[in-house]
Amino acid sequence: MITKELVERINFLARKQRDGGLTPQEKEEQKELRERYLENIRRQVVDALESAGCKPKSDVHDAACGCETCLEHGHGKLH
Repeated sequence: MITKELVERINFLARKQRDGGLTPQEKEEQKELRERYLENIRRQVVDALESAGCKPKSDVHDAACGCETCLEHGHGKLH
């Protein structure tokens, strides 16, 4: 979950990085906080798309797939 505190800490570390630099511990914290933030954003996008009726892509391709990759490789052609 993206909290106000999470965003404030990310912003604080970004300002500190611009103003004078971060310690190795702060750099690691910044990396972890940014990744947590991005994971939440990704989850929100997926949830929004799924609630709008979009379904996740399947890793399995076949003749009925019709994706660009399968069409390029001839998988989408009827025999």
